[in-house]
Amino acid sequence: MINVLIVDDDAMVAELNRCYVAQVPGFTCCATASTLQQASELVLNKQQPIDLILLDIYMQQDNGLDLLPVLRQAQRPIDVIVISSAADADNIKKSLNYGVVDYLIKPFQFSRFEEALTGWRQKKNLMDNQQYYEQADVDRLIRGSLHQNSESKRLPKGLTPQTLRTICLWIDAHPGSEFSTDELANAVNISRVSCRKYLIWLAQSEILFTSIHYGVTGRPVYRYRLQAEHYALLKQYCQ
Repeated sequence: MINVLIVDDDAMVAELNRCYVAQVPGFTCCATASTLQQASELVLNKQQPIDLILLDIYMQQDNGLDLLPVLRQAQRPIDVIVISSAADADNIKKSLNYGVVDYLIKPFQFSRFEEALTGWRQKKNLMDNQQYYEQADVDRLIRGSLHQNSESKRLPKGLTPQTLRTICLWIDAHPGSEFSTDELANAVNISRVSCRKYLIWLAQSEILFTSIHYGVTGRPVYRYRLQAEHYALLKQYCQ
């Protein structure tokens, strides 16, 4: 379970963020802080498990960004996502200079919040589970290409947003299921050949995990399942 510290002096906003965190599988709110002093004490207490901080900037008595040098000095492996109404260049530049991993400007939709958490987790998993990297892995970490952008949303020739949405809605309704091309094609009433093209693209986009099974005849059957850490990406195509 990933432990999240919420730093916000507005009790209603803090509670909303806590509820949002609870909706993202694998994340839990371990503590909240309404002042910089409280947040600093939690960060400096190495017995307090914290993996990620959701940090507000505009607080009644404090500037949330003042927590960043405290965090750096503490040398704890804690990442920060800023959640603030501050949209000026100075605050954003300062946040990025201190290594903030994402920046959400209030107000925002839950889908963007979920994307921030799952995208951060994907990068963390990549860093934690590999001892050596390919150049492509480093590019994904540094360039932030784990988040989908307008370019990556463009579909290959022959695929349509309407059919993709139908397929993704079925997958979204069966998040824990493993399925074959034939099973999905029958479920959404499209041809097997067409369905196969969409599944290949979703697998290449790392939204689906592919496994190969061999039957009695030895003919391979490809089966697919949703990669939980990429659930936010799937939801984009359900809209």
